[in-house]
Amino acid sequence: MSIIEKIIVRENKILKLNNVLIREVNPNEFNDISRLSYMMESYIKSKGNNVIGPMINYSSAVLDDNRQARITLKLIVQLKNPIYDVIYPYEFVNQVRVTNCLFARFSEKGENLHYAYSKLELYAFENDIKLKGSNYTVFVENKDNKMVADIFMEIDNGGLSVECL
Repeated sequence: MSIIEKIIVRENKILKLNNVLIREVNPNEFNDISRLSYMMESYIKSKGNNVIGPMINYSSAVLDDNRQARITLKLIVQLKNPIYDVIYPYEFVNQVRVTNCLFARFSEKGENLHYAYSKLELYAFENDIKLKGSNYTVFVENKDNKMVADIFMEIDNGGLSVECL
């Protein structure tokens, strides 16, 4: 019997995305991600462009002045070509580069994805690594009731590691 690792963790990984279209999701839209994703794809097609690669979700949680958690969620896709005349609610950046990340490759049922986030957080705790509290989830594949996702969690080095977000 062979054992296949469901979650593989690595350190010091870099996430690099080119020709990036970003759409921030308002809190009242959190339950409508499928519709927003479809609208984003339609917008890209209306510009005569195409998506390259899978959808990426960026999320972070920060405490506001009242010590309440504020969640930020962004949908991100890479495009075949740049878009120069982007309209709200979209934003275009030439490149997103996030260095020195904890990384996990998740291969299992989608309902268990939360274990990958937990494993990265536990790994950081056990290795005295301070995380920024944000992550990028790249949805590589989802078929036959099995999901493959890459998760990048930013390490807090006391400086800026994201060059554009």
